Amino acid sequence: MTLSGAGALAGPAAAATVTGSATVQQAEYARFAAAPVKTLKLGARGEAVVWMQNRLAGLGYLPGKADGRYGGTTLAAVWAFQKVNGIRPTSTITRATWAALERPKAPQVLVKNGRPTRAEVNLTKQVMVLYVDGRPKLISHISSGSGVPYCETATWQGRKQRFCGSASTPTGDFRTTWRRSGWHTSYLGRLYNPIFFNGGIAFHGALSVPLYPASHGCVRLPMNVAEVLPGLLGTGVPVHVRGRFHRA
Repeated sequence: MTLSGAGALAGPAAAATVTGSATVQQAEYARFAAAPVKTLKLGARGEAVVWMQNRLAGLGYLPGKADGRYGGTTLAAVWAFQKVNGIRPTSTITRATWAALERPKAPQVLVKNGRPTRAEVNLTKQVMVLYVDGRPKLISHISSGSGVPYCETATWQGRKQRFCGSASTPTGDFRTTWRRSGWHTSYLGRLYNPIFFNGGIAFHGALSVPLYPASHGCVRLPMNVAEVLPGLLGTGVPVHVRGRFHRA
């Protein structure tokens, strides 16, 4: 698989603006050198992994350092990329993923007339996209609310209390509000670098971000994404949540 006129992508900013034509958008988004087309499994090392890590980073995903080691951080970026490109998420990199890395799709725009800087949460695909100046700056795998009603007992404000809820991530249009740095303890658990946007619902880092909705309602992010998001996502920024996850 090779690309005619392939060149190095300068980074996420090389993606076309969301207001541009679809043809121009795809042409801009696809520029890169030919993929190595080598089957990779989790734990693999080598130049093919470096290529993949650099390509993912250039497209706005966050695979971690391009160290040639295919670990959990890179896997989360792979999952996000596969979901955006209509590939069933898997840890094994085969021809379908390499082909998509050569000719990737831009993330689906959920709010076509949205503000140039905004966050979009696609519950159907379990993906979050942060747009800055109309361009996809950061694309991440997420795990949203499980949708399973819960009742849990926790010690909160010095006494044991029982909390019940629906574990849902509501759709709608919101804005980022308050935040905390580092680990923040709530009555339902610990959140890393939380950025709240709908009452007690926040973007936050978590040690477990599975391929299915598993949270109490927050939008879980890989830890490395939660490290950088506070520096990119300010207060008062629109957050649009759309879609619905369909369990197999």
